[in-house]
Amino acid sequence: MRSRLHALVRGKTPLRPIDALRGGGGALLGLLFAGLLGRLAVGGGDWLHPLLVAPIGASAVLVFAVPASPLAQPRAVLGGNLVSALIGITVALLIPQPLIAAPLAVGLAIGTMMLLGCLHPPGGAVALICVIGGPAVAKAGYLFALNPVAMDSALLTGAGVAWGRLTGHAYPHRAPVAPASPHLTKDPAPAARIGYSPVDLDQALARYGELLDVSREDLDALFRQVELSAAQRLHSQIRCGDVMSRDVIKLHHDQSVESALAYLGEHALRAAPVVDADDRVIGLARRAELQANRRRTVEAALDPFVHKVAEATPIAALLPILSSGHTHEAMVVDGERRLIGVITQTDLIAALYRAHVVEAVVAA
Repeated sequence: MRSRLHALVRGKTPLRPIDALRGGGGALLGLLFAGLLGRLAVGGGDWLHPLLVAPIGASAVLVFAVPASPLAQPRAVLGGNLVSALIGITVALLIPQPLIAAPLAVGLAIGTMMLLGCLHPPGGAVALICVIGGPAVAKAGYLFALNPVAMDSALLTGAGVAWGRLTGHAYPHRAPVAPASPHLTKDPAPAARIGYSPVDLDQALARYGELLDVSREDLDALFRQVELSAAQRLHSQIRCGDVMSRDVIKLHHDQSVESALAYLGEHALRAAPVVDADDRVIGLARRAELQANRRRTVEAALDPFVHKVAEATPIAALLPILSSGHTHEAMVVDGERRLIGVITQTDLIAALYRAHVVEAVVAA
């Protein structure tokens, strides 16, 4: 009973206290900024002129509490509120009976916002207030759409941009972009070639048949993270120390490039890790870079950027690294960064295949 009551009060979506503080604090400062600056814009003399229209409070909820929502983006806030105000004022002028004008204005506002791609829920309230707002709204006419509706909306989105930068949350929202393949710009990244495809996502959304308060790009990024988390859970028991190659072919930093090339050729390798005098990994040397520096030492041709993992690291941590297309191996090191093994893409594929076989046998 207690757990059900807790779920009813808190909801099912996990929420950190810092998120609630950021949303509430942002709305407070954003509305204060919009109201005071809006008052200065009208000269401060007409104190009967509204500082803020009530629907802007609902806009603040979206902008500061759910800034990633498509309904909270500047196009939706500005366009939705302005379009709804213009429709509401027009309907009020043409139809004097509020009982008919009010629902008609809201219905037209919602349909128009959807067609224009600027759906914003508070826009319905804007259209309604333009019809039933009383003599002050009727007297202002179409100017009411500009001030306070459009002005409040613009100031609120500006405050949202500033608050987002201050708190490290981008507004307007930008969905994560999957890294492109480094060699084939038209070819999807390796990690994007498995699992579901963009076509699968589009077909699922079409079958779902409902307007979701989340962008397609955010859904894609979320589902990719779910796939990765599932893979990490399934393969968390296999450690890097279980699958690494311990007989490592390595180069020394002070070794001549000529001898390094001969050593790589002898073992039919395109690259090898480079270690210092204490056997600590300091980089990776590739055949192409070595050939361009024949009269120098290996240290002059090494790439210092290498991925290092520990023996106890689950192989699931290597999935995004070795499937990105940017690197083909990861170095296994001890606590002193001394090289003890190497895991290549081949090692990882073999381990995943073996795990798949075992899972299939267990399932049978």
